[in-house]
Amino acid sequence: MDYPSPIAKLINSFTKLPGIGSKTAARLAFYVLEMSEADVSYFAQALINAKRDLKYCSVCGNITDTDPCMICSDSSRDRSIILVVEDSRDVMSMEKMQEYHGCYHVLQGVLSPMEGTGPEDLNIASLIKRLQNEEVKEVIVATNATAEGEATAIYLSRLIKPAGIKVTRLAHGLSVGSDIEYADEMTLFRAIEGRREL
Repeated sequence: MDYPSPIAKLINSFTKLPGIGSKTAARLAFYVLEMSEADVSYFAQALINAKRDLKYCSVCGNITDTDPCMICSDSSRDRSIILVVEDSRDVMSMEKMQEYHGCYHVLQGVLSPMEGTGPEDLNIASLIKRLQNEEVKEVIVATNATAEGEATAIYLSRLIKPAGIKVTRLAHGLSVGSDIEYADEMTLFRAIEGRREL
């Protein structure tokens, strides 16, 4: 037996979200049916507002509802350091730490030849423009420790270093509370490579 059209469309809409299969989509759709009409209207309006009101910051590429974003507008930020990340979620993670006070630049992805993503598809041109216009002394590349993230880091390093700007990479290695015996070879290699004096 097929679902009535309205719920079938709702299930289909949920399956378009990442990590949501047909069973989870059906569970979510039926949960929505149990919600009050006011809650459903609020949820729908939140989706519409997020899509309509959010944009990318013209300076750093972070997702924002104001342009420039709150971080780029903050005059207390250290403008000599730019932390380059893959997406806006990474900015939020770094901000939760409350220890980094420099600026950001969001690439909105990584280089991935397999998926057809090249330098022209990323927010790299505006980074190079920023480096020419601002007094930047260091760029910290904080892409993920994946093959694509590493390739992007190397590409950025080769692009930026000739300008005389220091390019660093976030340290990778063992996480706090982990056991060495369960770590993979690459994690152990990064941990040895990123060791520091006690």
